[in-house]
Amino acid sequence: MRLGTGIVLLALGAILTFALTVDVSGVDLQVVGWILMVVGALGIVLELAVWAPRQRRVTRTTEGYADPGAPVRRSTTEETY
Repeated sequence: MRLGTGIVLLALGAILTFALTVDVSGVDLQVVGWILMVVGALGIVLELAVWAPRQRRVTRTTEGYADPGAPVRRSTTEETY
């Protein structure tokens, strides 16, 4: 589940819980809304806490001189997932 999916589930659950006053036989829309809000919030927390730190990019820049007066710059990018 990505961050956008968690936000959509949270918003949809809030709409079902707080905005609708429709009675459907056999289904309690407020309970379904609460379940969707919990799943959405859990998805957001997991996305930010577990999977977001793995998507870091590290760039290292080293400078030196190959010949006198000729600067050399080298950049290395490492991506971890």
